Amino acid sequence: MMGAMNLRRSLSPLHAECEALIWAMECMKTLQFSDVVFVTDCSQLVKMVSSPEEWPAFATHMEEFCRSKTFFPNFTIRYISRAQNTMADKLARGASSSPSAMLYVDSLPPVWLSEPVAP
Repeated sequence: MMGAMNLRRSLSPLHAECEALIWAMECMKTLQFSDVVFVTDCSQLVKMVSSPEEWPAFATHMEEFCRSKTFFPNFTIRYISRAQNTMADKLARGASSSPSAMLYVDSLPPVWLSEPVAP
């Protein structure tokens, strides 16, 4: 599965990453997928969810994350750089540059994702 959503303005890029993870978790819960590996290009997010108590500025987000995490018995999150995952990079760029609200969750990539990446 893959997904993209352009979210409202966040306080920081890390807040946006956290909100995106929570959104992805909620999507997987809705689809009844509890055996999921979440992948992110944000190493700070991986650190944050590994030790939420060390991130007091994100306490509200971490409470919501912890509630969502209970649905996933073997919660796993992994870091992968954008350079190693060009499809996710293009999906993220497509969502952020969309002029209107965008919500995408599917096992098949959207048509525009198969177009060549501009230099």
